[in-house]
Amino acid sequence: MEDSFFSGVTGRIPYGGLDSVDPLSFHVYQPDRMVLGKRMEDQLRIAICLWHSFNWPGSDVFGAGTFDRPWLDSRLEPMLAARAKLDAAFEFISKLGVPFFCFHDRDIAPEGRGFAESRANLEAMVGAAEEHMARTGVKLLWGTANLFSHPRYAGGAATNPDPEVFAYAAAQVKLMLEMTKRLNGANYVLWGGREGYETLLNTDVAREEAQFARFLSMVAEHKHRIGFKGALLIEPKPQEPTKHQYDYDAATVHGFLVRHGLDGEYRLNLEVNHATLAGHSFHHEVAYAITHGMFGSVDANRGDYQNGWDTDQFPNSVDELSLAVYEVLRSGGFETGGFNFDTKLRRQSIDRADLFHAHIGGIDTLAKALLVATAMIEDGRLEQLRAERYASWDGELGRSILSGDVLFEMLAGRVETGEIDPRPRSGHQEMLENIVNQEIWSADQPAVVEAGERR
Repeated sequence: MEDSFFSGVTGRIPYGGLDSVDPLSFHVYQPDRMVLGKRMEDQLRIAICLWHSFNWPGSDVFGAGTFDRPWLDSRLEPMLAARAKLDAAFEFISKLGVPFFCFHDRDIAPEGRGFAESRANLEAMVGAAEEHMARTGVKLLWGTANLFSHPRYAGGAATNPDPEVFAYAAAQVKLMLEMTKRLNGANYVLWGGREGYETLLNTDVAREEAQFARFLSMVAEHKHRIGFKGALLIEPKPQEPTKHQYDYDAATVHGFLVRHGLDGEYRLNLEVNHATLAGHSFHHEVAYAITHGMFGSVDANRGDYQNGWDTDQFPNSVDELSLAVYEVLRSGGFETGGFNFDTKLRRQSIDRADLFHAHIGGIDTLAKALLVATAMIEDGRLEQLRAERYASWDGELGRSILSGDVLFEMLAGRVETGEIDPRPRSGHQEMLENIVNQEIWSADQPAVVEAGERR
């Protein structure tokens, strides 16, 4: 095992600007640049995931792993490998210079021969993570439990037909929630990777919904019992690995939580690729969550438009991200969440430096989207045109309808007499799209700024 896995990268990745030809430099991202009263780093709250980047060998359904990941060598003693993996992860995060990381329990600690051994492994590795965090200043954006990889969860965790599997999942989440609190995590995420069905022929949907609701209630109860101050987040996804998952999209999860009286306990961790798999734009999912007070955090990635599955590629479209970031800024920005790179290298990107290239590109894309969204906020035209479109609802007729002062019969009478005879009005969609494009084309690229300096 090498002392430094990323020895080819010396020091922290610098800002080089758009004219830089150094591929190991940021072209847009400047942590200390002030954007709408906050440092860019504090607006974006970027996190690195430990699963795809450090716990995945680059395998797919047709072939073995292609990546050079010595800590994943099956010949190594599991805990020795786990410590090497954590060393490499924090070396990478420190050199990249981002403030947060995220992980599943099984990302940092191997499963033992029984639950007691698994618990001991996790507690030991959380202790190692504490040392790395104290040394580097990197913080935990969120933790979660892996309730999908082990064969015991083939039929789901909370929604499993076997109550013993439910109990095992409860023990695993209880422990991981406590470990997240120990690491001062800002959030705890639940992703129901197998909470769904493969076929309705053997599925009792009503029973599984009741089980899922009870599980989420127990998680919230334990959060309050142990005094965890972070947010509980649910991550929507429509399918894959299951045919259908109960946490299909933002609206589905919101309705489920309201139905079971849990909407005050949970918010949403939204993923770009999951939104598109559900047939939505990411802009839609963010806007829905914010509208209903459910917005929590973001997994920043993208899918491939030619593939109908979760490819988890690094984001590279400023156009797509700008609209979502605009909604986040309009709402006041993140509270406990941030942008986590839930992203995979492509199997042919086998050089160790490729992990840096991928994250640098994704972070620069986010930074540019932030600048574009800021320009749209400061310009104000989108907000003004939106307000003008609904302005008549602030008039006498609109107020009387919404207040309940008029009945159908009264409205119908005014229409029948010709008093009300509306004409269509343009939504000016193309003009609005042109405004967005203008901001994308013209968003400024500043010179290097010192820490805390305002532009």
